[in-house]
Amino acid sequence: MKLLAVETSTEACSAALYIDGVVEERFAIAPREHTKLILPMIDSLMAEAELKPQQLDALAFSRGPGSFTGVRISTGVIQGIAFGADLPVVPVSTLAAIAHHYFKFTDNDLAFTAMDARMGEIFWGVYKKNQQGYAELLGDESVTLAENIVFPEKKGVGIGSGWAVYQLQLSVCLGSFLLAVEADQLPRASAIADLGVIGFNNKQAVDVEKAMPVYLRDKVAKKESER
Repeated sequence: MKLLAVETSTEACSAALYIDGVVEERFAIAPREHTKLILPMIDSLMAEAELKPQQLDALAFSRGPGSFTGVRISTGVIQGIAFGADLPVVPVSTLAAIAHHYFKFTDNDLAFTAMDARMGEIFWGVYKKNQQGYAELLGDESVTLAENIVFPEKKGVGIGSGWAVYQLQLSVCLGSFLLAVEADQLPRASAIADLGVIGFNNKQAVDVEKAMPVYLRDKVAKKESER
């Protein structure tokens, strides 16, 4: 199995190449530099592996939620490669990627995942580590005020950029269910690749025309009267 993955939905930018269980990744925290970095990252990975896009089995990308511009970049890059090489695409949740990467390096098995969504809100999802070691969503992903989160009454760790901004409100809501906070957890293409392979094997790949971003929020900006 050969799969290329990209992730550009936050201040981090990354690409990863999965080949038969081995993942190589290029990763950088570089706000507003994604358009300059992502294609050279992809070219570097493909050249190192001596592969052409047509030799891949599939592609995967971070379909959101995340910054509007960042999600559009990952979507556009993958659509371009998929059209040119006639490849199927696996859309992967950004929140799932954050949780999956976290689970790979911890014994904790429940993550209260929050990304800063601006406009006083967070992107929210609760994930558990399943028996195969992958992030599995509990309930629904949402965009919400921090004080309005919905969560299962289980103990877990708070991860993601939303915790850096709204830790007080989230901690009050979760109370004793919150074990610890790791706000510096970011999505990575290596996690998109892992989840992309699982999605591909579960027949979740789509034609490029259906590989669309998911923003969760209907409005990118609110009118002044709504703020």
